[in-house]
This record gives sequence, C-alpha cells and structure tokens, in this order.
Amino acid sequence: MRNWINTLFENKDLLRMGHHQRAEDANLGLGWLYYALARVLRPSRVVVIGSFRGFVPLIFSKALADNSEGGEVWFIDPSIVDDFWKDPSVVQQFFGGFGVSNIKHFLMTTQQFVMSESYRSLEGIGIVFIDGYHSEQQARFDYEAFQANLCPEGIILFHDSVKVRISRMYGPDRPYEHRVKCFVDKLKDDSGLQVFDLPFGDGVTFVRKVGNTGVV
Repeated sequence: MRNWINTLFENKDLLRMGHHQRAEDANLGLGWLYYALARVLRPSRVVVIGSFRGFVPLIFSKALADNSEGGEVWFIDPSIVDDFWKDPSVVQQFFGGFGVSNIKHFLMTTQQFVMSESYRSLEGIGIVFIDGYHSEQQARFDYEAFQANLCPEGIILFHDSVKVRISRMYGPDRPYEHRVKCFVDKLKDDSGLQVFDLPFGDGVTFVRKVGNTGVV
C-alpha cells in the first residue's frame, strides 16, 4: 500500500482539493476513511460524482480491488472545469497508470446520467460520494438521485460540506458559492438520518439511514 500511495502522490494534483493528504508520510488524509469504508462495507458498486483529478475514484477503486470481489466505481463527471476527462482512451490510460481497471467513467452531469439506461440498470450501490457542482440545489439533486437505491448499510458522503465559501474553480471570472453545507444542515433535521461531519481539509459529511442493519 505504501508503494501505491507513493506512486499516487507523484502526481501533485492528487494532493489537492481538500482531502487533507500529505506526501511526506504517504498520508491519504480523509482518503483513509474512504478506503476503509469500502473495505468494511465491501460494496459491489461505488458511485462518485465529480473529481478534479480522480483522487476519490482511485481510492475507492483500490479498496474494491483489494476486496477481490469484483466491485466497480462508477465515476460521473462531465469535465466542465477543463478537458481532463473528455477523451475515454486517455482516461482509461490515466487510471491504468495506477494499476486499477475497475473505474467506469460517465462523461455527463448527474442530470444526464439519471436519464440514461445505465442509471436505470444501476443496482448494488454501497457508497455514494458527492463532490460535483457545489450549489445547494445540485447537492440535493445528487443526493435524491441515489439515496433511495442504496443497499442496506449504504452510506452517502458529501465533500466540501462544512463551510460556505467562494470558489473560482471554473475561472476567476466565474466565482460561485459552495453551499453544500446548507443542504447538509437540512439533512440534520431529519430524524431518520444519521449525519456526521468531519471538519478536516475541506470537510466531509457522512449520511446514512437510521436502523439500516442489512449486509451490503
């Protein structure tokens, strides 16, 4: 694992985006939690919505590969920030460079994905990681698109979820406000949910239904 992490962090972009990573001691930061969840829950499917350079899909794919049960990561990203995810062959080569082959990329928004045949056939979701467009409305859409289809003991994670802030990810002339926290705060009022924040890096919030005790 240490060698894999060292290879991962040779790409400096995979140290960015607020997951509390650190290269000096091969520290995945919040990535340890993502990895551990996938190892413990052992889902057949993880859905990741949005990723700048693939840190989260890579961590989940490594965990599923280490489970040796054939799990897949379904990664949804329309490549709006730049063209990084536009070419399927380049995307496959990029992920393959880290020794993983179980990531299926969908070059589309969540709104487009829910209209697809792939969405209609999607089952066995154990983990959903929401890290796409960070408006309150989009966070709600992403959550509602998948929460009803989670396996028992399934869990949804929101990134960038502990504070409201301005982002210029889409360019200095296109600032917008991260408001995922506003939606997460509303989920905390739902007595049927367990909602837990971790305020490290840019923060991550865990959401699961109360009383789910089945086996994924």
